[in-house]
Amino acid sequence: MSMPQHTAAALAERFDLILRGDGDRRIDGVATLARAGASQLAFLANPRYRSQLADCNAGLVVMREEDSEGYAGDALIAKDPYSAFAKLATVFDHRPAFAPGIHPSAAIDPSAEIAPDAGIAAFVSIGPRSRVDAGAYIGPGCIIGDDCVIGAGSELTARVTLVRRVRLGRRVLIHPGAVLGADGFGLAMEHGHWLKVPQLGGVTIGDDCEIGANTTIDRGALDDTVLEEDVRLDNQIQIGHNARIGAHTAMAGCSAVAGSATIGRYCLIGGGAGILGHLEVCDRVVVTAMSLVTSSIREPGEYSSGTPLMDNRSWRKSAARFKQLDALARDIGGRNKEPR
Repeated sequence: MSMPQHTAAALAERFDLILRGDGDRRIDGVATLARAGASQLAFLANPRYRSQLADCNAGLVVMREEDSEGYAGDALIAKDPYSAFAKLATVFDHRPAFAPGIHPSAAIDPSAEIAPDAGIAAFVSIGPRSRVDAGAYIGPGCIIGDDCVIGAGSELTARVTLVRRVRLGRRVLIHPGAVLGADGFGLAMEHGHWLKVPQLGGVTIGDDCEIGANTTIDRGALDDTVLEEDVRLDNQIQIGHNARIGAHTAMAGCSAVAGSATIGRYCLIGGGAGILGHLEVCDRVVVTAMSLVTSSIREPGEYSSGTPLMDNRSWRKSAARFKQLDALARDIGGRNKEPR
């Protein structure tokens, strides 16, 4: 299948970029600097890859003004090449349009409400009192439980489960295998046995959120678990019951937030990081990968924990020394108190 082509001049005008070179250059796809061909668009955002420009065969490269000096090829000049590339790449992201309507194999409860222009794919199940708004798409094999809302323009790609009382805002994108609204992990101990605490809340997802594959978001015990608008969750993330994630926060894969924790706006949580329950993280905090947050963070900034990778022999020595730090501190403190 031939791909639609766009001229360099048209792309520059559409995305308000400065063109350096041939405006008639035709572009039909995107690729990396190292692999792009004469009809493809690439980008240079990280200075460490600037050396690749010398052998780059891309038809058009998005870059900063300072990186364009001495470059003989065609270029689009942007203040932020990565953001510009993200917008440009949407032109070449050819997703098939869904057909409105309900597939014959779908099971829809009579009390559910489905907008006429929504799309319900094969083997979808939609439970009582749930609603699918205008332009939303429910992909193959999705399960929508009781009292759920799928906002206008939202997309559940395939095999997504909304257990119960899950409310999605507009333009929410959820990838395969995600489960929202399952029971939170609420237990009470009585006479040596666990009692399950009913989870009577729900899950509220704001507009323009994206939830990655196999990510799980538990419903609240009383109030809802909440993602504010434009939150981005990677794959295989766990969000505990009654957690609240602030607007525009992004979390990388395999990170986890325990119950009733609150994360502020514009935070970045690295892969494999953990945030303990009932803590507060203020706005504009960066938690680096594999860090464990054990107390509230009240000042913006970058936070880390753990030790960097080293060879095993060195790590074992460091671990042994770490156990001696308390005794060493007491010894030094005692020496400082001795009369001189």
